[in-house]
Amino acid sequence: MSLHSFKRVQRLPITVDAAWDFFSNPDNLLEITPEYMQFKVTSDPDFRTKIYPGQVITYTVRPVLGIPLFWMTEITHVSDKMFFVDEQRMGPYQLWHHQHHFKAIPGGVEMTDLVHYRVPMGILGDFANWLFIRKQLEGIFAFRWQWLEGKFGKMV
Repeated sequence: MSLHSFKRVQRLPITVDAAWDFFSNPDNLLEITPEYMQFKVTSDPDFRTKIYPGQVITYTVRPVLGIPLFWMTEITHVSDKMFFVDEQRMGPYQLWHHQHHFKAIPGGVEMTDLVHYRVPMGILGDFANWLFIRKQLEGIFAFRWQWLEGKFGKMV
């Protein structure tokens, strides 16, 4: 069973503060997730306004054939307006570690997503990753890229 990684860098013409305000609110995940996944945050709304270390966020998601999956992540690290990390506690992956980094650049913000993940089922899981899981992740992040440019604009 292999450890896989995925990195995406996006630059937007907004401030670090605006990017942080958007991404540090778990309710905004719905906006940046493709509709076909039928993503729903199920955590108590009173505890998901802004991220904090130790915060547990629960979701249902339907990534394959509309079959509902439960997913629970914990925000394990937060450095205000610089980065935060979410790690899966229960869900479809054997391991999910997602770093979100924010850096001010001339004219905007550079955001870097770095995901390390491992799929279950050993060699079969690695084959499934090669066959469709990796492509699905790339598609989700491509959707996010387009949605964010539609909302915040493109860097020139």
